[in-house]
Formats: sequence, structure tokens, C-alpha cells
Amino acid sequence: MKGKIEVSSPVETKRRGWRGLWLAVPVVAVPTLGWVAATRGPGLAEQAQAGTDFGARIACSCHFVEGRPIDQCRADFEPGMTMVRLSVEEETQAVTASVPMLASTRATYREGWGCLLEPWDG
Repeated sequence: MKGKIEVSSPVETKRRGWRGLWLAVPVVAVPTLGWVAATRGPGLAEQAQAGTDFGARIACSCHFVEGRPIDQCRADFEPGMTMVRLSVEEETQAVTASVPMLASTRATYREGWGCLLEPWDG
């Protein structure tokens, strides 16, 4: 015989096939996730910041100016603001609105001025 031909079993062939698939998944997934983050990420963060700005200001005015319970203030939110979370600090007369891991804004009540957003770094 001139050359030796190796014959692999069907089980070995299947294992090689799965190994190739597991290597192909990251090659396709990583660029796809990068593209999604690049095209959707900045807009999502900006929308979250706008939502927390609006939410903090509206909830602060609702609670400290109008005197309504904070639970009722959520009714004044625009559609699509379900991810905005509110926390009230009665002693400092402030409301913080946040979207987890994306944005946070604090509005504080000032006598004669109403509710003012605190400056943010950005």
C-alpha cells in the first residue's frame, strides 16, 4: 500500500462538527453584539437620561409641590417609562429617578423655585 487512509468513526466526526460550531458561534456573535451596541447603545443611554430627567422633575413636583403620594405620581409619566425607578428623600425634599445601570437624575424642591434638577457630569 502506498498510503494509509484513516477512517474515523461517526462519533468522532460528530464531535468535530460540534467543536467547529462552538468556534463559529463567537466569531459570528461578537461582531453582531458589537454592531448592536454601536448602533443602539448611545441612543439607549440618551433615552434613559431623558427619561430620568423627566421622571425626577415630574415626580418631585407632583410630590413636594402638589402634595400627592409618590405612588400616584407615576400616573403622570409618559408611555414607555416603566423602567424608571423612583426614590424619595423626605428630609432633603428630593426625588431620584433612575434606570438601572444607565442613568440617574435627582431633583430637589427649593422654596420659591419649585423642583430643580441637580447638575450632572456629562
